[in-house]
Amino acid sequence: MASPLLQHIPAFIETERLLLRVPRAGDGADVHAAVLETLPSLRAFPASLPWAMFEPSVAASETWCIESAAAFLLRKDLPYLAFDNKTGDLVAALGLHRPDWRIPRLELGYWCRASRHGQGYVTEAARALLWMAFDTLAARRVEVHCDADNLASRRVCERLGMTLEGILRNQRVTPAGVVGDGCIYAIIR
Repeated sequence: MASPLLQHIPAFIETERLLLRVPRAGDGADVHAAVLETLPSLRAFPASLPWAMFEPSVAASETWCIESAAAFLLRKDLPYLAFDNKTGDLVAALGLHRPDWRIPRLELGYWCRASRHGQGYVTEAARALLWMAFDTLAARRVEVHCDADNLASRRVCERLGMTLEGILRNQRVTPAGVVGDGCIYAIIR
């Protein structure tokens, strides 16, 4: 297989309502505002989202954006921010993570800004990333790992046509030491 660095991966993807693009310098304030608004719901799943246990600063969010852009260029991670086509507001963050380019296999991850919950934005954006994963990257498998109790995340997987491959008992531990179950959903080529 050719080096993933030589593979064209779109930095922009448009859907009916969204523009997905790779984070870049200058996005930190928008990411910070969206994370702060959403922290209570993100913190409900500390084993899946340990980064949400700490309140970020604008500088930390800006650093994440710059590091994410670098990871995208190096093909170590494929993060995207989803913006509303009409308002330009940041709606969600998602990406194809932990690529195994030998297979290829990727892990889909996502979260939605609290004020945009329940409006189908994550499903719309994730569907676009799945299409890109299979069509452009020739992925054989895309997985989602989520807390078994995260019903909203599980519903996204089901709307995307993913199969629940298993519930892993006592697979996750929160920072407070609470043990919980995890799910693996997947869709294959």
